Amino acid sequence: MRYNLIRKMDISNGPGVRVSIFMQGCPFHCKKCFNPETWDFNAGEEFTKDTIDKVLNLCDKDHIKGLSILGGEPMAPANIEGTTKLAKAFKEKYPNKNLWTWSGFRFEDLKDKEVLNYVDVLVDGTYKDELNDPTLKWKGSANQRVINVQESMKEGQVVLFNN
Repeated sequence: MRYNLIRKMDISNGPGVRVSIFMQGCPFHCKKCFNPETWDFNAGEEFTKDTIDKVLNLCDKDHIKGLSILGGEPMAPANIEGTTKLAKAFKEKYPNKNLWTWSGFRFEDLKDKEVLNYVDVLVDGTYKDELNDPTLKWKGSANQRVINVQESMKEGQVVLFNN
Protein backbone atom coordinates (compact mmCIF):
# COMPACT_ATOMS: atom_id res chain seq x y z
CA MET A 1 0.00 0.00 0.00
CA ARG A 2 1.09 3.55 -0.70
CA TYR A 3 0.08 7.11 0.12
CA ASN A 4 0.37 10.32 -1.87
CA LEU A 5 0.47 13.16 0.65
CA ILE A 6 0.08 14.05 4.32
CA ARG A 7 -1.18 17.53 5.21
CA LYS A 8 -0.36 18.55 8.76
CA MET A 9 -2.90 21.39 8.78
CA ASP A 10 -5.97 21.06 6.54
CA ILE A 11 -9.12 23.18 6.82
CA SER A 12 -10.98 21.98 3.72
CA ASN A 13 -11.55 18.25 4.37
CA GLY A 14 -13.80 18.16 7.41
CA PRO A 15 -14.58 20.54 10.27
CA GLY A 16 -11.85 22.45 12.06
CA VAL A 17 -8.12 22.17 11.60
CA ARG A 18 -7.22 18.58 10.79
CA VAL A 19 -4.52 16.27 9.61
CA SER A 20 -5.25 14.68 6.22
CA ILE A 21 -3.69 11.74 4.46
CA PHE A 22 -4.30 11.02 0.79
CA MET A 23 -4.01 7.32 -0.03
CA GLN A 24 -2.46 6.31 -3.34
CA GLY A 25 -4.44 4.35 -5.92
CA CYS A 26 -8.00 4.61 -7.17
CA PRO A 27 -10.02 2.30 -9.42
CA PHE A 28 -12.75 4.86 -10.20
CA HIS A 29 -10.95 7.53 -12.29
CA CYS A 30 -13.86 9.98 -12.01
CA LYS A 31 -14.17 12.53 -14.81
CA LYS A 32 -12.64 15.85 -13.62
CA CYS A 33 -11.33 14.28 -10.40
CA PHE A 34 -9.63 16.91 -8.23
CA ASN A 35 -6.79 14.52 -7.46
CA PRO A 36 -5.90 12.37 -10.52
CA GLU A 37 -2.27 12.12 -9.41
CA THR A 38 -3.52 9.65 -6.78
CA TRP A 39 -4.93 7.13 -9.28
CA ASP A 40 -1.78 5.07 -9.84
CA PHE A 41 -1.46 2.37 -7.16
CA ASN A 42 2.32 2.22 -7.73
CA ALA A 43 3.08 5.93 -7.28
CA GLY A 44 3.56 7.85 -4.04
CA GLU A 45 5.33 6.73 -0.87
CA GLU A 46 5.26 3.41 0.91
CA PHE A 47 2.67 3.28 3.73
CA THR A 48 4.29 1.73 6.83
CA LYS A 49 3.99 1.71 10.60
CA ASP A 50 6.21 4.82 10.53
CA THR A 51 3.56 6.52 8.38
CA ILE A 52 0.91 5.72 10.98
CA ASP A 53 3.19 7.01 13.75
CA LYS A 54 3.84 10.22 11.81
CA VAL A 55 0.10 10.85 11.31
CA LEU A 56 -0.64 10.14 14.97
CA ASN A 57 2.12 12.49 16.10
CA LEU A 58 0.78 15.26 13.85
CA CYS A 59 -2.66 14.79 15.43
CA ASP A 60 -1.24 15.21 18.95
CA LYS A 61 -2.02 18.93 19.24
CA ASP A 62 -5.03 20.51 20.91
CA HIS A 63 -5.92 22.59 17.83
CA ILE A 64 -6.18 19.46 15.64
CA LYS A 65 -9.83 18.41 15.69
CA GLY A 66 -9.51 15.22 13.70
CA LEU A 67 -8.10 13.12 10.91
CA SER A 68 -9.31 12.94 7.31
CA ILE A 69 -8.48 9.97 5.09
CA LEU A 70 -8.94 10.60 1.38
CA GLY A 71 -7.46 9.49 -1.87
CA GLY A 72 -7.09 8.05 -4.24
CA GLU A 73 -9.39 5.48 -2.73
CA PRO A 74 -8.77 4.52 0.91
CA MET A 75 -11.29 1.67 0.71
CA ALA A 76 -9.85 0.02 -2.42
CA PRO A 77 -8.96 -3.64 -1.77
CA ALA A 78 -5.25 -2.76 -1.98
CA ASN A 79 -5.66 0.05 0.60
CA ILE A 80 -8.35 -0.96 3.06
CA GLU A 81 -6.06 -2.95 5.38
CA GLY A 82 -3.73 0.02 5.90
CA THR A 83 -6.66 2.42 6.16
CA THR A 84 -8.16 0.18 8.86
CA LYS A 85 -4.87 0.05 10.82
CA LEU A 86 -4.54 3.83 10.70
CA ALA A 87 -8.19 4.42 11.65
CA LYS A 88 -8.01 1.98 14.56
CA ALA A 89 -4.75 3.46 15.89
CA PHE A 90 -6.14 6.98 15.57
CA LYS A 91 -9.38 6.23 17.48
CA GLU A 92 -7.51 4.30 20.17
CA LYS A 93 -5.13 7.22 20.76
CA TYR A 94 -7.64 10.04 20.19
CA PRO A 95 -11.14 8.78 21.09
CA ASN A 96 -12.44 12.37 21.39
CA LYS A 97 -11.24 13.50 17.95
CA ASN A 98 -13.23 12.74 14.83
CA LEU A 99 -12.28 10.64 11.83
CA TRP A 100 -13.64 11.46 8.39
CA THR A 101 -13.07 9.49 5.21
CA TRP A 102 -14.08 9.83 1.57
CA SER A 103 -14.79 6.85 -0.66
CA GLY A 104 -16.21 6.18 -4.08
CA PHE A 105 -17.69 3.01 -2.61
CA ARG A 106 -21.15 3.30 -1.09
CA PHE A 107 -21.83 2.84 2.62
CA GLU A 108 -23.92 -0.22 1.80
CA ASP A 109 -20.84 -1.86 0.23
CA LEU A 110 -18.62 -1.00 3.21
CA LYS A 111 -20.93 -1.52 6.20
CA ASP A 112 -19.48 -4.94 7.04
CA LYS A 113 -15.86 -3.73 6.86
CA GLU A 114 -13.96 -3.34 10.15
CA VAL A 115 -12.77 0.15 9.19
CA LEU A 116 -16.24 1.61 9.73
CA ASN A 117 -16.00 0.75 13.44
CA TYR A 118 -13.59 3.68 13.69
CA VAL A 119 -15.02 6.18 11.19
CA ASP A 120 -17.26 9.00 12.41
CA VAL A 121 -18.23 10.46 9.01
CA LEU A 122 -18.08 8.86 5.56
CA VAL A 123 -18.57 10.85 2.40
CA ASP A 124 -19.57 8.11 -0.03
CA GLY A 125 -20.16 7.72 -3.75
CA THR A 126 -18.10 8.50 -6.81
CA TYR A 127 -17.75 12.09 -7.95
CA LYS A 128 -20.12 12.80 -10.89
CA ASP A 129 -19.08 15.91 -12.78
CA GLU A 130 -22.56 16.37 -14.24
CA LEU A 131 -23.89 16.61 -10.66
CA ASN A 132 -21.16 19.01 -9.49
CA ASP A 133 -22.38 21.71 -7.14
CA PRO A 134 -19.80 24.01 -5.53
CA THR A 135 -22.29 25.01 -2.82
CA LEU A 136 -22.35 21.50 -1.33
CA LYS A 137 -20.53 21.09 1.95
CA TRP A 138 -17.85 18.36 2.21
CA LYS A 139 -18.76 16.76 -1.14
CA GLY A 140 -18.35 17.61 -4.79
CA SER A 141 -21.46 16.20 -6.44
CA ALA A 142 -25.11 15.84 -5.48
CA ASN A 143 -25.07 12.01 -5.59
CA GLN A 144 -22.58 11.82 -2.73
CA ARG A 145 -23.75 11.49 0.87
CA VAL A 146 -22.20 12.78 4.11
CA ILE A 147 -23.00 9.96 6.52
CA ASN A 148 -22.92 9.72 10.31
CA VAL A 149 -21.39 6.25 10.35
CA GLN A 150 -21.86 5.31 14.00
CA GLU A 151 -25.54 6.32 14.00
CA SER A 152 -26.04 4.49 10.71
CA MET A 153 -24.54 1.32 12.19
CA LYS A 154 -26.85 1.57 15.22
CA GLU A 155 -29.95 2.27 13.10
CA GLY A 156 -29.16 -0.28 10.39
CA GLN A 157 -29.74 2.37 7.70
CA VAL A 158 -28.01 5.48 6.42
CA VAL A 159 -28.23 8.46 8.79
CA LEU A 160 -26.92 11.64 7.23
CA PHE A 161 -24.44 13.80 9.12
CA ASN A 162 -26.07 16.95 10.45
CA ASN A 163 -23.58 19.74 11.07
